[in-house]
Amino acid sequence: MSQSKLFPVTVVGSWSRPEWLVHALRRRQAGEITAEEFNRIADDAVLAAIKYQEDAGVDIVADGEMRRDNFYSFVVEKLSGMRLMKLSQLLDYMKDRAGFEEILRALDVPAFAIKSPIAVDKIREHEDGIALDEARFLKAHTHRQTKMPIPGPYLLTRSSWFEGLSDKVYPTREDLAKDVVRILRRECEALKRVGIDFIQLDEPSISQVVYGDEAEQTFMCAALGSRTDPTSELEFAVRLVNETVEGIDGVKFGVHVCRGNWSRKEDVLLTGNYGPLLPWLMRMNVDQLVLEMATPRAGEIEVFKEYRNQKEIGLGVANPRTDEIETPQQIASRVKEVLKYFDPEKIYLNPDCGFGTFAERCVNTPEVAYRKLQAISAAAEMLRREYA
Repeated sequence: MSQSKLFPVTVVGSWSRPEWLVHALRRRQAGEITAEEFNRIADDAVLAAIKYQEDAGVDIVADGEMRRDNFYSFVVEKLSGMRLMKLSQLLDYMKDRAGFEEILRALDVPAFAIKSPIAVDKIREHEDGIALDEARFLKAHTHRQTKMPIPGPYLLTRSSWFEGLSDKVYPTREDLAKDVVRILRRECEALKRVGIDFIQLDEPSISQVVYGDEAEQTFMCAALGSRTDPTSELEFAVRLVNETVEGIDGVKFGVHVCRGNWSRKEDVLLTGNYGPLLPWLMRMNVDQLVLEMATPRAGEIEVFKEYRNQKEIGLGVANPRTDEIETPQQIASRVKEVLKYFDPEKIYLNPDCGFGTFAERCVNTPEVAYRKLQAISAAAEMLRREYA
């Protein structure tokens, strides 16, 4: 993908869904309207998300994930063999239901709103893949470069394998992972053919492996409570990502890692610098690491010192969960700290995460999101003038 200017501005993916879209989504899931009827409604929401981004000065746009229930559960409609289950439903299968309910309360996790796609049979993709319909519509309605976020192979494997539901078909997570990688490889090749410039593999659950409390169970994974040795989990994640992207060139690949984006309560989200993760992230054969870096929870930038310029960095410079609009000057100052370890050509600018990770619990409004993107774009222009 050609890069015509320094500090390209992009997004992590999701945009805040309007209430009328969420209502239509629920009607479709209940069988009250067809997929075609829903998509006609969703088209307007996607067009609005694109317009917000373009007007704000975003260089690489996404479709806002407007057709998705959340960033990974939507695959239940794209893959046969999946069942969409709320956390409240999965509680019935847990050995320590009361303990997990207490964890959800402490972490401010809405069990009714967050859903996981559970593998209950052999998974197979439908003819239109996972995100090809989204990609085609996006490409048809913007002249700018395009990004398509899809669930990463580690996230999709961990979130979809649940003991008592999946093990009848896939005895282990490793068995499920083989099909996940096969499906995602085909998807990436198809997205490349459609003309998507940047494929982002979302892998937020990687951070829980390192930063999650040993007693916690991450709500983002259906393997709730199956905490194992962090080293083996990270090795598993690296292997799956590399198997997914192997041999696919001509498109930029990024891996997105954050510390949770389900609540505005910063004290319930994961904390810790990227140091423990970097040895594994650097071994992933992707072009860019899309990282949360705008809050103190992300820790010290100095941990990147020994990995200078090894990859591009998608630098999170705005917190999607606050109403405060970061100033261009604040953003530029943050970027200059990172310039100690990355050349200007290696730095992309984006918010920490999406503005609407979960359809029913978006963390901000389109108006605030727009103003944050405007500030990022203004900072990028300031930096371009200084570093051109």
